[in-house]
Parts: sequence; structure tokens; C-alpha cells
Amino acid sequence: MNKFALTVENLTKVYNENKNRKENKALNDLNLQVKQGEIFGLLGPNGAGKTTFLSILGGTVTKTKGKVNVWGFDLDKNPRQVKASIGIVPQEINLDAFFSPKKLLELQAGLYGVTKKDRITELILKMVALENKADAYSRNLSGGMKRRLLIAKAMVHQPAVLILDEPTAGVDVELRNNLWKNVKELNKEGVTIILTTHYLFEAEEMCDRIAIINKGNLVALDTTEKLLEQIETKKINFKVENIEQTKVLKIEKAKFKINSRNSISVSYEKNSINFHEIVKYLGENNIKILDIITEEGDLEDVFIQLTKR
Repeated sequence: MNKFALTVENLTKVYNENKNRKENKALNDLNLQVKQGEIFGLLGPNGAGKTTFLSILGGTVTKTKGKVNVWGFDLDKNPRQVKASIGIVPQEINLDAFFSPKKLLELQAGLYGVTKKDRITELILKMVALENKADAYSRNLSGGMKRRLLIAKAMVHQPAVLILDEPTAGVDVELRNNLWKNVKELNKEGVTIILTTHYLFEAEEMCDRIAIINKGNLVALDTTEKLLEQIETKKINFKVENIEQTKVLKIEKAKFKINSRNSISVSYEKNSINFHEIVKYLGENNIKILDIITEEGDLEDVFIQLTKR
């Protein structure tokens, strides 16, 4: 079997604005592959093309050109099989308030044409930790439970690929942690996860690989670890012995900030100046260094760096 859960080649979507006959490219020759069994992050600022991309996968938007293959099925030749291979968890909570989780899943399974003998409603409820709320009204569920029920709805036809579109928007920290625990369990069971989120620390913690798109273009695609290595600006805090706060520290290609009598922070471009030059400069200015703390860059730094280019 193909080792890729999703393959996208030269995917383009053009929206025509009739008033001035101007073309708006929401996606521009997008090329990417999602490996089977991984948690794949799809990031980008508002208007980057993420929603268009997910809508094409879900069958609600027609692509202009390009190829999409999901779990070995071509979107043009086998649209029904592609749809059956994907489960989409939307941003909005769209549940019938008067249905119980069990009835909602049974109804959803029926809509997908899953026969009663092939339904795994109880198992799915257990997977998302809602077995004790199976017969409760959906309106009485907490926000976190409703989010988990959306995941359960997307799983009734046992899709190979689960797409989570901003799943933790507006969810508190505890519920977010519980939700990610459920997602990781699903991933351990072999489900490939595609995740969009505005919480970059989540993507950094959860994703094996990350794609960043901006204005319809793919600007980065790599492992989380390698993306973090792209950060050009280094930040270091020095704990020092009694420095005058009015003292001026200036060196080319580095910026100093005296925070207090015992603290100096410096930021510099890794490729333009050596760390030892900074230490030497401080020594030449009779500043005694007591401790050095390196601030590791995070995915937000990478994101800003790539989307501002």
C-alpha cells in the first residue's frame, strides 16, 4: 500500500472576482505529502488558504487544477472513496441539542451508509471518553465533551484520515489537554491526523511534521525539529554582577538590553556574529558574568520569520 495518506500535486484554486475580472489565487501550485500514521500540522495566517485546502479535501470546494490522492484514491476518479477515507472535525460546534451522543452517532453512521452490524458506536464513545454520557442530551454536555463528540461524529465511518480544524478554539487548558490525549490515542490506533491550529505551541508539541502556507503558497514543510533549527535570531540572558543601568552597550549585529543591575539580555543573528565575541565584549567592559541562560526559539518565531518574507 502507498505509504502516504495524502498526496497533493500542483493544487491550485482560483476564485474569479467578476466585477473587475480579477483572479484571486487561494492556492498556488501546492505540493505536499502526509505520511500514514503521522500527526501533520497545517499552519498559516488568516487568508493563507487553509480553509480552501480543507474544503477541497471535504468535497465542498472544487479545485481549479492539480491532483489530490487520499489513501490511494484519486479525488477526480474516486470522489466517494476519498470522502469515505476522511473524517472532518469542524471549528463550529454543530450538534442537535436534543439528541444524545449515541443517537447522534447512529444517525451519522446511517448517513454514511454504515450498516447496523458494522457500526462501532460504543467503541467510538469509549475512545473519546463519552461512554458515561451516551444517553444524555447533547445540550447538557460541557464544552470539552461537545468537542470530543464532534471527533466521535467524524469517526463513525472509520476514516483513515482525521482532519481537525482549530479543535481547541475557545477551550480552557484542562479541556485542551484532555482533547489532545484523546487525539494521541486515536493516532496510536493508526489514524492519520491533519491538524490546523492558531496555537503554535500546540503544533510544536503535537505534530511530527508541519507545513506552513502563506497567501496560497507553501513556504515551509519539514519536521518540527528542523523547522525550529531555521530560527535565525538567538536570545540569551546574562546574570551579571552589579552593572550600572545607564551603561551603554553597543556592538555591531547584536542588541543589548539592561534589565536590572544583575541582568542583561542580548539578541543577535546566529550567522552574523559569534557568541564568544559577545562574551569577550562584556569582559572588555568589566562586566562579570555569573550565569548564562539561553532562550530557545519556538515555532512562533519560525512562523513569523517565514510569513513575513
